[in-house]
Amino acid sequence: MSKPFAGVRILDFTRYLAGPYGTYQLALLGADVLKIESRDGDETRSQLISKEWADRKMPPGFLAVNGNKRSITLDLRRPEAVEVVKRLVAKADVVWENFRPGVMDKLGVGYEALSSINSRLIYCAVSGFGHTGPERTTAAFDGKLQAMSGIMSITGEPAGGPMRAGFAICDTIGGITAALAVASALYQRTHTGWGQFVDVAMLDAALAFIPGPVSEYTVAGIEQRQIGNGSVSRKPTASRFQARDGYIVLAVLTEKQFVNLMRTIGRPEALDDPRFKDWAARTDNVAALREVIEGALATDDPKTWETRLTAADVPCACIWKIEEIVEHPQLESRDVLQTVDSRYGPMRLVGAGFRLAHGSPSIDREPPTLGEHTDEILAEAGYAPAEIERLRRDAVI
Repeated sequence: MSKPFAGVRILDFTRYLAGPYGTYQLALLGADVLKIESRDGDETRSQLISKEWADRKMPPGFLAVNGNKRSITLDLRRPEAVEVVKRLVAKADVVWENFRPGVMDKLGVGYEALSSINSRLIYCAVSGFGHTGPERTTAAFDGKLQAMSGIMSITGEPAGGPMRAGFAICDTIGGITAALAVASALYQRTHTGWGQFVDVAMLDAALAFIPGPVSEYTVAGIEQRQIGNGSVSRKPTASRFQARDGYIVLAVLTEKQFVNLMRTIGRPEALDDPRFKDWAARTDNVAALREVIEGALATDDPKTWETRLTAADVPCACIWKIEEIVEHPQLESRDVLQTVDSRYGPMRLVGAGFRLAHGSPSIDREPPTLGEHTDEILAEAGYAPAEIERLRRDAVI
């Protein structure tokens, strides 16, 4: 059976992470994503995490979100390139870009210009603050959005000051929000026949992903603070605890789980200790409770404790490194990490976080080299070989 977005063509003008991550989601689900790059390529092609891959203009950060796409190079400053875009738009379903508001209009390929060619066009614009409001033209990046959204203010230990998440969380949130928005617009078009402008603000998306902390303040007036490795439940037994040679995370939230915890770690006497008689008392005596728990956990390593506690229905988890979790048999059984054949040999990349009974998402094509499909795409748009050669000679492609 075909994938959900088979037959949908997306013109992908996005760069960096937020945009490409969003278009990648639909590429996994069958959309034909044409990655339109400058002649120098998406800026992530120059990341220096690995010199070997950077020299190929295929660093891991680029590979991670560009599978299943085709690449065409265009110098959008040239009128001939704008004409190419207009030809492609005539048969496209979606245009997706993440420039600052106004940039695409100046290039002659904004929503008004392109929707006049194709009234069914879904035009998705991803930016830091959206196309309205006082910050609409302000440049944004993941760190700025983590800082502004309040995410940094509630992350980390109080003594360490505000802390960024360990990955570009606002970029990925913005990307997945855009994917949902485009999918919604495409579905709506099946009823109305209309295209539309889709305005995705990454700041809005970040707030939408932390509704709990926001509503605690807007509804109940509770000021938010850093809770370190604690849980949003504020339960003192839902946190990170030190064991022998490592750490374990507990998520003990109910009375039954607390009883099971104390019995399993060999501290049943704590159940009769008035300092720990209920959740209020445990919260008031959190330091003493932590001392009891960590004193017991110090007798063995995290994985041994995880086995014992899990058998006793005590929610817990060891802390895995990236290089460890990618080898976990659970992930292998789910195909979230998929191996695709590439010109550089087999390549393991992350696919979608879900499976469908019919037309499940998959990585079927290796990420493209810069401009790899330029001639192919132009031919599909009706350009003759001589015309393509002229565009190349004139440095348009």
